Amino acid sequence: MSDRILIFYGSYRSDRLGIRLAEYLVTAFRARGASPELIDAKAVDLPMLDRMYKEYPTGTAPAAMEALAAKICAADAFVFVAGEYNWSVQPGLKNLTDHFLEEWYWRPAAIASYSAGRLAGARSATAWHGILSEMGMVVTSTPLAVGGIGKAFDAEGNPVGEGGAAAAKAFPRFADDLAWWTEAARAQRERRDPPY
Repeated sequence: MSDRILIFYGSYRSDRLGIRLAEYLVTAFRARGASPELIDAKAVDLPMLDRMYKEYPTGTAPAAMEALAAKICAADAFVFVAGEYNWSVQPGLKNLTDHFLEEWYWRPAAIASYSAGRLAGARSATAWHGILSEMGMVVTSTPLAVGGIGKAFDAEGNPVGEGGAAAAKAFPRFADDLAWWTEAARAQRERRDPPY
């Protein structure tokens, strides 16, 4: 069975460089035999949070929210491509995730962080770890961190330079960690219903 992995990206900026990392991850996971799909918060374009998906009567949520809820529920695992804004998380990605709650439960999540500077989005990754755990996901312990994002991938998402080479070298362990937890969570869900 091919792991169904949703890869979330959240920048709304016109000159987005982190999207290259997200596209690289789609390609790299596909090459491993997974079934990845990029979920671009800007393309989904959910409104600022007013009501969570679960707060809509059945069948009345906005179409984009309904479609994304179905994808989240069907996924085996998640990857959050986390840019760093002012020592914290991207508002677009945070807004998208906050529209859902139970839909995330009992699946693993991995964090791929990035920034223009040398800290590679580490502060964002740290914040996301707590957020995703609170939202019911098991967060893997192997991060993927890319500093100097503007020089690490070309326009097609191919690794270039030292930063790209470092990301490509780190990817197998990052993906192996996620795959292990994906298999474990899937086996446990098949064996026993979640406790809540």
